[in-house]
Amino acid sequence: MVEMRARPGLRNLITDVPGLKVGQAHDARTRTGVTVILPDERAVCAVDVRGGAPGTRETDALAPENLVEAVDAVVLSGGSVYGLSAADGVVAWLGAQGRGYGLIPGVPPSPVVPAAILFDMANGGDKAWGEDPPYRALGREAAESAAAEFALGTAGAGYGAMAGALKGGTGSASIVAGDGYTVGAIVAVNAWGSVTAPGGRTFWAAPYEIDGEFGGVGSAGLMAEPEAWGLAKRPDATRNTTIACVATDAALTPAQAKRLAVMAQDGLARAIRPAHAPFDGDIVFALSTDRKPLEGLADFTLARLGSLAADTLARAVARGVHEATAWPHADVRCWRDLPA
Repeated sequence: MVEMRARPGLRNLITDVPGLKVGQAHDARTRTGVTVILPDERAVCAVDVRGGAPGTRETDALAPENLVEAVDAVVLSGGSVYGLSAADGVVAWLGAQGRGYGLIPGVPPSPVVPAAILFDMANGGDKAWGEDPPYRALGREAAESAAAEFALGTAGAGYGAMAGALKGGTGSASIVAGDGYTVGAIVAVNAWGSVTAPGGRTFWAAPYEIDGEFGGVGSAGLMAEPEAWGLAKRPDATRNTTIACVATDAALTPAQAKRLAVMAQDGLARAIRPAHAPFDGDIVFALSTDRKPLEGLADFTLARLGSLAADTLARAVARGVHEATAWPHADVRCWRDLPA
């Protein structure tokens, strides 16, 4: 039995997983943004969709029975259906560097870039873009800026997000297991449900917090009466979605990566109440950078990684809202505005 001692990585970001970088870009006037998860080399990828209103690109290609077993990037974007074009900018940028899936000599490779979008169209930003939405350019800008360090809160795909009645944002976290496997998560929190318990500042994810990473309030304020959802959105505010990616350096097959994504979805349910509603498009991607083989009982190790991924994603949700700040010249409530 492995000694279960685990700690966050050096940065407490998804980029603690070896072989990953993240780039972000936003448009303050439009109140939207894009996040790109960029592996150094093509990476095994899977996806799990739980929300009732998803918006995606290239997710069918990720099924384990299909031809493509690896991707060149994953894109998370605001902008609803317009935001799917962020992946176009990333594809063009990758293709210009000769990166992508290719079999025929002399034919340009085809970068495989799955994407998911959230709805930030009603946040007061200027969406009068006519036939030129900003997302293709934002996608390329985000890819070009990819690095080990990146901002949390009002940044990237979470720039225009709202988490229930609070300002949402981009969150990330990591964990390194005692036997060396690393798991990371990144999320754009734009949920219909609330990330805090009613009547205070306590995050639903409080039991999973490490070293005060999202305020250190503790879990004493947790309560869960039926339908007591706290700062959820109004019943008529039904355009939402939380989109995320988890990653590990463990070498996974496409089917194993799918199980990792399935288990990681529990992190959203631990951090948001309610989650996976008919009008949420909740989606979790899972990436493997193939740096460390599964050792011992592979299914047991995979189960451990899935549990770590769920906890890490829950922490990332809380970190994204904890770090979120209001847009310039906007009257929007943030977590830090709640009474202590």
